[in-house]
Amino acid sequence: MNIKTLLQTTAAALLVAGTTIFAVQPANADALEDIAKAGQINVGVFADFPPFSSASADMSLKGYDMDVAQAIADALKVKLNPVPVTGQNRIPYLTDKRVDLLMSVGYSKEREQVIDFAAAYAPYYIAVIGPAELKVAGKEDLADKSIAVNRGTLEDTSLTEAAPAGADIKRFDNYNAVIQAFISGQTQLMVVGNDVGAQVLARQEALKPEQKFQLLTSPSHIGLNKSEDGLKKVINDTVAAMLTDGRLSKSSEAWLKVPLNPENLKD
Repeated sequence: MNIKTLLQTTAAALLVAGTTIFAVQPANADALEDIAKAGQINVGVFADFPPFSSASADMSLKGYDMDVAQAIADALKVKLNPVPVTGQNRIPYLTDKRVDLLMSVGYSKEREQVIDFAAAYAPYYIAVIGPAELKVAGKEDLADKSIAVNRGTLEDTSLTEAAPAGADIKRFDNYNAVIQAFISGQTQLMVVGNDVGAQVLARQEALKPEQKFQLLTSPSHIGLNKSEDGLKKVINDTVAAMLTDGRLSKSSEAWLKVPLNPENLKD
């Protein structure tokens, strides 16, 4: 066998081998096809995260996240299957394809190395809350006020950075203590995330609490696996439609007790 024949034979063998190798590799599954075939979309949600998602009287999950997840399922014409997740297991659940997407995911560069992010759909911010009769418009008005905050949290850090000299910051070890200090009059104000704040706004009618101003904004996104452009488009289109027709604001009023400010969906 001469060199030319040997090279031709080797090349042919490599071509066959390469074809075989590529043939046994599974094609990248498309999430939209999988969802349509299953007839349902598996959505990772926190099972105890009011007012975004929590068990209702009939034990089904309800909340802001569930409204948006249902709208996505409706857009895909499939059943919504909420899957309870935790902060520790939810990214593996997504990458292992035990769920098709995740609700309430804060954007970070570290997470972006592993998963993709669809549109911001839910406001998350840290707010100063006080009774309607107390005039507080900005951080300068905190100078002579007593303020309850959860010790060692992002709320604590944000308040400490913003508060002027003379602010009386009272730190507590949990959110229940923060809320109790505020509603009992031990402090004039409290600083909490809008998830905690919504519960107080909904229940304390006599106190008439209201949001005074925001200290930090970090909207929640919907997380999905990388290279799922079709699913990402459906999610983005659904969120845009809900924003345009008022459904997102209606859900915000129902669960967060305030109209949706589109500015709060900007990173």
